[in-house]
Amino acid sequence: MFLLIRPSVFRFQKSLRVVRTSPGWCSIRLTSADEHRKLIASDLTKSGWRPYSASRFDHLLCSYKKIPFCPKRLQHINPPSDIGFGELTDPKKPLSDWKIVTRLLGYIWPADRPEIRWRVVAALCLLLSSKVVNVLVPFVFKHAVDCFSGNVPAPLSSWSPSSAALTVLVCYGLFRATASGLNELRTAVFARAAQSSIRQVGVQVFRHMHDLDLSYHLGRRTGALGKAIDRGARGIQFILTALVFNLLPTGLEVAMVTGILYHKYGLPASLIALTCIGAYTSFTFAVTRWRTQFRVEMNRADSRAGSQATDSLINYETVKYFNNEQREISIYDHLQSQYERASIKTTTSLAVLNFGQAAIFSAGLAAAMVIVGSQVAVSTGLEPNTATSLIGAFAANAAQGLTIGDLVLVNGLLFQLSVPLNFLGTMYREVRQSLIDMSTMFSLMELKPAVRSLPGAPNLIIDKSNASIEFEDVRFAYYSRGPGNQDVVGKNICDGLSFKVEPGKRVAVVGGSGAGKSTLVRLVYRFFDVQGGRVLIGGQDVRTVNLDSLRRAISVVPQDTVLFHNTIYYNLQYGNLNATKEQVYEAAQLADLASAIQCMPHGYETQVGERGLKLSGGEKQRLAIARALLKGSPILIYDEATSSLDTITEQTILRRLTKVTPGLTSLVIAHRLSTIVDADEILVLRDGRVSERGNHFSLLSQPNSYYGQLWEQQLRGSGTSNMFNEPMANSELVNTDGRSTTP
Repeated sequence: MFLLIRPSVFRFQKSLRVVRTSPGWCSIRLTSADEHRKLIASDLTKSGWRPYSASRFDHLLCSYKKIPFCPKRLQHINPPSDIGFGELTDPKKPLSDWKIVTRLLGYIWPADRPEIRWRVVAALCLLLSSKVVNVLVPFVFKHAVDCFSGNVPAPLSSWSPSSAALTVLVCYGLFRATASGLNELRTAVFARAAQSSIRQVGVQVFRHMHDLDLSYHLGRRTGALGKAIDRGARGIQFILTALVFNLLPTGLEVAMVTGILYHKYGLPASLIALTCIGAYTSFTFAVTRWRTQFRVEMNRADSRAGSQATDSLINYETVKYFNNEQREISIYDHLQSQYERASIKTTTSLAVLNFGQAAIFSAGLAAAMVIVGSQVAVSTGLEPNTATSLIGAFAANAAQGLTIGDLVLVNGLLFQLSVPLNFLGTMYREVRQSLIDMSTMFSLMELKPAVRSLPGAPNLIIDKSNASIEFEDVRFAYYSRGPGNQDVVGKNICDGLSFKVEPGKRVAVVGGSGAGKSTLVRLVYRFFDVQGGRVLIGGQDVRTVNLDSLRRAISVVPQDTVLFHNTIYYNLQYGNLNATKEQVYEAAQLADLASAIQCMPHGYETQVGERGLKLSGGEKQRLAIARALLKGSPILIYDEATSSLDTITEQTILRRLTKVTPGLTSLVIAHRLSTIVDADEILVLRDGRVSERGNHFSLLSQPNSYYGQLWEQQLRGSGTSNMFNEPMANSELVNTDGRSTTP
């Protein structure tokens, strides 16, 4: 039994001795799970693996757990929890809060959209108006209470106390309604500005994701990336709402209330209010910062569970093939248990926060009411007791003309502050989380694509007459992530590779697994840039021309066809969005797909399912061929395009493609050699270079040729006759039983 760990190989024996097979390594007897963990962790560090968390090592031990002789003491080790989560979505260098806010303000105050600016100004004016009216509401209620106690305001002195009180109460209702109306009007006016900002950011992030090179998308997890972008968009909306509707209004209201308290009741009352608000805010921020770790942990657990669920459901058939439903459920349950624990911590700490806030506010409110109550007692001539007499004497200068309504006024002003202050903890926590989420999203925007057009790069000038493909001493190797986030160069896939495909020729590329056949497609299409040499299309270096024009000149039929969750017609027309129905139908006919579509209940409007799972492998490949033909590019690349087709369908399609693609330059990546016997030239890749070249028959005639070995292996594997060993007339075709027939 072997557990492979690059570049080391561990052989687990029944004696539980681990033998390192590399030269100079000694045998070590492991007696505990900790020793297993330490050995693997140490080897991974030496081997160039970048540790993301301790559970990365658990992932390796999970494989060990499946070994029959695995000791029971290791069976408790948890399944992988964060393997691959967050590496490409969490920011490596988080942006500062100020940079995030300033970038966001650029979207909310766009230079090229004056209508958005006017809406922001109008919303701020409505905000100021609503807060002024809101602060006046307790004053109106104070006068209503004074009317009932016989202190009718001067403007209503000619009215009876009851009539004046009822009138003031009506005004009280109108003031509250006005404040609410201004607040809601502000929300409506600002909505367009906020949603416009969210839309702009979302579109820019989406565009940037498409601009990033293939290496990024090969390494990212779709579920985690989608959640990061979704959280970032929600974070923008929350930040805008918090800044315009909560933080600014609360600050304005605090300033107005403390100013009123100082003016009417003196310095002690205003100091108590400020002290209460300061203590409340400090406590809230401190506890919220403490709670943030639980929220971050909860979000990570949520991302892991979501990514795991997405990955498992995408691989539904694979799970069923190996009867691993219980394993998938166990992993998902483990990830959900992490979320459960983090959620419990979050809820418990919230209770601590709420209790502390209530205690601080209640103490401040009681102290303010005692001071103002003492002043009211002095002002109204009531007999104060000893405790309150000292306070009343201390604030006697500010206690002239106070009434019972002033107690109601202070209570109302402070309770009005309690509403936004009660949400301060939640607001601060959500603002912090939103900034984290936005930092993640904006950090994605900071990623620079490794492959992009040079500024002012000219368009590729190409047609059928000059559609050549040329590799000049190309050197290329894939990168992997090493220690310290450093890129590590792997084995050379192309090592001085040189060849040329002349315009209008059909050239096939063959080789063993891992020889770099599909890499050629990625280099021609410029998904990656070469590290040495040049790739030329039409005699023009692909790195010096506009990337969009390059890719428009090349049609690719990929080895693995992934379709949009839409109709067959949509997926066909995707090759050329301007194609007419007749052109779409013709392409389907050429790819031998039309008859299969017509047998479907909804024909071309049939939904293909997510990733095209409702279609067979052969149907998906034929659809890929049809839309590649529909693109109409002068260069056509087949990356094992017929590997999922039966022999009859394969030969039919190849015969039709030969007829409908005259003059096109074709590069065929082939695994099944019987599909390329009529190629103009065959390139045999080996060790990163072209080791052999020629047509089918010339390669077979070479003694001990690698191509001949591949051919013989496929003949033995398929039981096919050796009829291809001799040239045949152009009019002959091969039937499935090995007989030649003439159409």
